[in-house]
Amino acid sequence: MTSDLTLLTGDDAGELLAAAVTTAGGELVDWSVKQVDHRPGRSTTVAYRADVRWADGVRRLTLGASVGRPGDARAPGVLEMADGERTAAVWMFPSDPELPALRLAYDPESVSELLADLGASEASRGPVRLDVRAYRPTRRAVIEASTPGARVFLKVVRPSRVAELHARHALLADAGLPVPRPLGWSDQGLLVLAPLTGDSMRVALQRGDPVPTAQEILALLDRLPAGVTELPRRTAWSEHATHYASVIGAALPAEADRAARLADGVEHRIAGIRGDEPTHGDLYESQILLHEGRVTGLLDVDTAGPGRRADDLACLVAHLETLALLRGWDSARLHLLALEYARTFATAVDPGELRARTAGVLLSLATGPHRVQEQGWEAATTRRLDAVEQWLDGDPAR
Repeated sequence: MTSDLTLLTGDDAGELLAAAVTTAGGELVDWSVKQVDHRPGRSTTVAYRADVRWADGVRRLTLGASVGRPGDARAPGVLEMADGERTAAVWMFPSDPELPALRLAYDPESVSELLADLGASEASRGPVRLDVRAYRPTRRAVIEASTPGARVFLKVVRPSRVAELHARHALLADAGLPVPRPLGWSDQGLLVLAPLTGDSMRVALQRGDPVPTAQEILALLDRLPAGVTELPRRTAWSEHATHYASVIGAALPAEADRAARLADGVEHRIAGIRGDEPTHGDLYESQILLHEGRVTGLLDVDTAGPGRRADDLACLVAHLETLALLRGWDSARLHLLALEYARTFATAVDPGELRARTAGVLLSLATGPHRVQEQGWEAATTRRLDAVEQWLDGDPAR
């Protein structure tokens, strides 16, 4: 029996997509996998780039498909397709089955009315431009909406999460943190956020521009208000080590045993450590905005809540270490920066816990090459597991 992962990423996926596109009145010209979210034993969701021929010509579209999520097929704009063994739900962006607000957020006329409702002046009105900044099928989307004189970000999440997400932004903004201020929300899952100034720390690292010191990162986290600890608790990345090892094992069986061993090592070293410190929950270079090396913004506070400060610090270190493994980046400089941050962070939290949690976050990031279908993802996954091993068992200074 073909696995769910093979069905949605192998040759059979082309037949599935072609049938769905034909049903919608188009013809599939070409396709490729863009992103994979595989949860072994539960569900698989995949995003695709697709060239589709319509009566007015060929257009590049984003398609989505899922298996193991029966509710998806019942959503408006979603087609239910069966291959004889199982049923898949297939949709065209923006008709995501779990993100009902996405169709509104990606409709220029609806967004124009939204901007007017938010009080955009006549001088700020005009043609609306919509740019998709992020899309994780069934999870979330971020769209930048702009006119000649106005700009907002539209964050689309599952309806059950939007009120809590609005409250998080309001809490942190009112405490003086440089987070996007919420401008409004709908119970369909749309949150409207004000823009911030600056470029991401990731861009600064690419250009070789100044970045904050480790002490400045610690000072930023010190500004998180105590009220964050009253928010719902989210399991940290490092505490999901066994799950990510299973994802790696399903995609790359040759590394299954090593991934499982590393996950056991991470979970053994952090077992029983429960924190109630205010945390960002997903701190890494793309979440930090800078101007001339100074922090001007902190993004994606969806995960803010009680936890361990060591997890926030480990998340940033692990992401820097992962950037050092990417082609086209200054590997030596980024690796040294990761080590420099880790040395300073180890003066604020337990060094052994920091190393274990860094290894745990690195393990979660080792699923990335397969998830985005990077060319040569097998070798890239192995390199990332090598880094996990070095931080957990060896010498990350290598």
